[in-house]
Amino acid sequence: MPTSPGPERRSQETAAAEHPEITYIGCARCGTLIAGLDGRYACSGCGWVNEWTEGHRPLPTARRRRA
Repeated sequence: MPTSPGPERRSQETAAAEHPEITYIGCARCGTLIAGLDGRYACSGCGWVNEWTEGHRPLPTARRRRA
């Protein structure tokens, strides 16, 4: 019988969903190892940028600050 995750596991999953993850890939054009946020990359070596829709999850929405 499957068990539900404990409180610390749920909080880790929630934290992961709220904060971007740093991911790494070899540049599609020049092969340089580059880091990105949630699967969105830009290579400083050759200027290659992947399509924003290729990210691992939707982009966050802007939040308004209260005055």
